[in-house]
Amino acid sequence: MSTPYVIPEVLDRRQGPYGEVALRRHGNLLQIIANGCFLMDTSDGRSERLLVDAALEALDAADATGGRDPRPGPRVLIGGLGVGFSLAHAATQERWGGITVVEREPAIIDWHRDGPLAPLSAEALADPRTEIVETDLVAYVNETSDTFDALCLDIDNGPDWTVTEDNEGLYTPAGLAACARVLRPDGVLAVWSAKPSPEFEGTLRNAGFRQVRTEEIPVARGVPDVVHLAVRPG
Repeated sequence: MSTPYVIPEVLDRRQGPYGEVALRRHGNLLQIIANGCFLMDTSDGRSERLLVDAALEALDAADATGGRDPRPGPRVLIGGLGVGFSLAHAATQERWGGITVVEREPAIIDWHRDGPLAPLSAEALADPRTEIVETDLVAYVNETSDTFDALCLDIDNGPDWTVTEDNEGLYTPAGLAACARVLRPDGVLAVWSAKPSPEFEGTLRNAGFRQVRTEEIPVARGVPDVVHLAVRPG
C-alpha cells in the first residue's frame, strides 16, 4: 500500500527584495522556497553543521602550519541564515568568539525571531556572541570594515548554481578578492555546494588562496554535498 502524498502547506509567502520567498510545511519538515526554487529544509542539518566544523578545523590547521597555537576567540561570518542549522551549531562551540550572520531576506529573519523557525535558533539568537545583519552578502563583503577568521558561505546551491544572478559575481576573482578582504591573515573560506566544482577550485587558486581542497559530505542518496575550503595567505 502506497503512502499518501502530503500536500505542502504554505505558512507564509512574501515579496522580498530579490523576489518571492515562502516558508512551507511539508509533513514534519519546514522548507524555504525562493522564486519557486527549493533552497533548504529542516530534514537534515548535517552538511550545514559540517560547513562550520570544516572551517574551524581548517583554521586550526592553518595556524599549526604557521607554527602558531590555535587562535583564541576566532570570529566567524556566516553567509545565509537559512533554517538556522549553521548558526545553531556555531553557537554550541565555545571556541567562536563572535558569530555574525548576514541574511538579505527580512522574512527569513522574522521566521527565526518570532515565527515557525524560532525553535531551531532561539538559543543561538540569544547568545551574546551572535549578530544578525540584514543585508546582501555581496554588498557586505565589499563594504564592511569588519574582519573575520572564517567565512562560511551557504547562500546558493553552489558556485555553479546560484539562487539569483546577483550572487554569481561572488564566485569570480573579484568576488573572491572581496571575501579575502574581510578575512584575517590565514583566515578560512568555506563554501557549501550541492556538487563539486573543479572550475571553482581553479578560480580560488588563481585568486591567491592556498590549501584549496574539497571535502565531501555524504548524503542519504545521490551525489555527496561538498565544502570547498581555502586559506587566505598570511
